Amino acid sequence: MQIGARIARAQLDGLARSRRQIVVGPLVGLLHDEDAWYLSTMVAAEPGKPFDPEEVREALAVLRQAFRAEGRWLSAELIEEANPGLADELETNGMKIVSRPPLLVVEPDELVDPTLPAGVTALVISSDAEQAEANAIAADAYAAEGVGFTYQPVHANGGGVVIRVDGVPAATAAWTAVADGVTEVAGVGTIHSHRRRGLAGIATAYATQQAFELAGATLAWLTPGDDGADRVYRRVGYSPQATAVHLGDPGGHLADLR
Repeated sequence: MQIGARIARAQLDGLARSRRQIVVGPLVGLLHDEDAWYLSTMVAAEPGKPFDPEEVREALAVLRQAFRAEGRWLSAELIEEANPGLADELETNGMKIVSRPPLLVVEPDELVDPTLPAGVTALVISSDAEQAEANAIAADAYAAEGVGFTYQPVHANGGGVVIRVDGVPAATAAWTAVADGVTEVAGVGTIHSHRRRGLAGIATAYATQQAFELAGATLAWLTPGDDGADRVYRRVGYSPQATAVHLGDPGGHLADLR
């Protein structure tokens, strides 16, 4: 299976475990019960299959209405190679393409093992308290309240790590629910006082390693928010294999999409 389609199918499977699905033609809306804007999204319903542009217009109208009814803003996450042209068709129908970042991928034998400098420790989150610690790091890193994840006791359903420097919680990263051996590494963040020390790379590599070893993943992927992050991820073994496309309807959190 083409890698872009494999990742897109796994993404849909993983997201659907904690969200209500509204399948309309070539699109599927995924509504989370929590109202944080980034938890509800839209993806392709049939990665790897061609679509009818007329169906896109109709499906988008239905999903816009469904998201509005629940007070949700409509955004979309696509993989260009899985459904070529779908993002452009959504843009034709009023959505805004915000970014087309490279989709970076790593397999277990390609990952650079994380090396912990003196004073740096790493742990896998194993309690609500440790998850709250990770979420506090993310809030500082992204200068936004309410970001982060919910503690998952079963590693295959997702997990995260905390990197401490001399006991201070300084960096974090997470992996998402594993589907078809695929997981996304997300939520990489370092508190402002500890940036430029290589901690983001350590967190990324350690979270990826644990996703492979504890959660059974055989392929991890992520999308960099900027060129600096891209360099960090490539240094630990990630390489570009596809193209992600992030879209949103005008008037929402377009500036937050990366």
